[in-house]
Parts: sequence; structure tokens; C-alpha cells
Amino acid sequence: MKINEADLHHHLKSRMLQRGISKEEIEHTINKGWNAGDAKEGVEGKVLVFTYNNYWGGKYFEGKEVTVYYKLKGKKIVLLTAKARYGKNFTKGGQ
Repeated sequence: MKINEADLHHHLKSRMLQRGISKEEIEHTINKGWNAGDAKEGVEGKVLVFTYNNYWGGKYFEGKEVTVYYKLKGKKIVLLTAKARYGKNFTKGGQ
């Protein structure tokens, strides 16, 4: 699934900037991530861990876990929000 700039509404763009998430990370998460166990009924959720090896908020982190929540309306994706956790040794399912 390809994410276009038009898919990123103002609120989502603000959250992406606040949480350090790129459009490319959202796209990769949706296409290659595993199902998020905490997605509410009627909402799709995907999670993917990225190698980060960089600083965020003044601290160095090896990895970044991105979770994207969205709905599908026909062939159109409606992105709801995205969140990120920074750390290391993330496992599938966040355990």
C-alpha cells in the first residue's frame, strides 16, 4: 500500500512530528508490520521495529517501534494515528 501526502491529515502530521515518525516509516509499517494486538474493533493496527541508532529527546536509542492505526474504506486508507516507542531489544508483540 502506498501512502500519499494527501493521506496525512493535519492532526496526524502533528503527531508524526511530535513522535519522530516519517511517512516512509508509516508506509513500511503498514506493508511489513505485524498486527497490533491493541487495535480497537473496526480499526486496523500494524507494528514494525526499525533500527534507529540515533538520539531522540537527548538520549541514544538503538531501536524504534512504530505502530500505525488506520481504517480501510473500500480501497482507500484512512490513517488515524501513529505512535513510536524508542528503546532496544523490541520483540514482536512488544513483549
